[in-house]
Amino acid sequence: MDPATAAAPIHDCDPESSSLWDWWPSWRPTSMSLLKTTESKILACIRSDLWARFVTLPNQDRIWTLTLTKKVVRKPAAQATKTPLVMVHGFGGGVGLWIQNLEPLSRSRPVHAFDLLGFGRSSRPPFPGDAADAEEQFVNSIERWRQSVGLEDMILLGHSLGGYLATSYAIQYPSRVSHLILVDPWGFPERQQTQGAQGAEVAKRPTIPRWVKAIAAVVSLFNPLAVIRAAGPWGPGLVNRFRPDFKSKFEDLFDDDTMTQYIYHCNAQTPSGEVGFRAMTESLGWAKRPMLHRVHLLPASMPVTMLYGSRSWVDSSSGDRVVQIRSKALTKVLLINDASHHVYADQPEEFNRAVETICDSVN
Repeated sequence: MDPATAAAPIHDCDPESSSLWDWWPSWRPTSMSLLKTTESKILACIRSDLWARFVTLPNQDRIWTLTLTKKVVRKPAAQATKTPLVMVHGFGGGVGLWIQNLEPLSRSRPVHAFDLLGFGRSSRPPFPGDAADAEEQFVNSIERWRQSVGLEDMILLGHSLGGYLATSYAIQYPSRVSHLILVDPWGFPERQQTQGAQGAEVAKRPTIPRWVKAIAAVVSLFNPLAVIRAAGPWGPGLVNRFRPDFKSKFEDLFDDDTMTQYIYHCNAQTPSGEVGFRAMTESLGWAKRPMLHRVHLLPASMPVTMLYGSRSWVDSSSGDRVVQIRSKALTKVLLINDASHHVYADQPEEFNRAVETICDSVN
């Protein structure tokens, strides 16, 4: 299943890697080998034809890629005529998080999922500190990946950060996207502001206490997941403590800490894509370049469907704004009941049905 024996190259791409807690390599109980082992346990649940490999880009970066096709006894070419679905994970994730979706969605068409550049098992190159340049590096890697895999067009699905990048990609390469599916996408709204009595802009949200601002200022000096690496041998325990939901979301498949271990090993490596994400954000997680400012650049001929969890911290009103902005284009907003930000894992069956219906509308 995994023809590659060597892990993706890791580059010393961020000041954090030379910080006090990184001087002793064994301080963090992780490695690309452990990530591979944990991911292999997850992918062992798949019974369909699975091709897992590194796709090498022209600049020698490697993108860890899964391709699923249904075993077809008769008419083997039938599935090949369907537009493939390409799935892009969110911040801090990887292909393993799609484990409840990959096989069901591959019943009628090929499905591709890959680790974004700088995340999971993909290469971890340096990222620039400029927001536009960092975004372009992500998008360029997706286009080079598409060329290397040989896809002419695709149904492009992105979750959270993946939704933001998928939209940016669709703006730049519209002829390659048959339908854009955005799942609880990050980075669409601008920092919410309103006009004060004297015409000055003031934040809508309640006044933030000084101590919160102080902590935010300190945290902003580091990468978002630096605490996991700083915790060293206590890192896996931190993930279990602060994200126990990941264990419960996948309890039908695993009765142990497999998924939280996967999350830990994905994010305890030397940061790279995390550096790129940090460059694209401003305080408290807002996007420096909000996608609502650019969504009008999507061609009117491109259908867009936005899926939100009813219990998510991502405000679905951004989807309503996209519908208004694209008033002359096919744009839909769907709400998945009893689902948080990780819609695909909270309500996998409903999510899969919704995505399959969207895909069937393409062909």
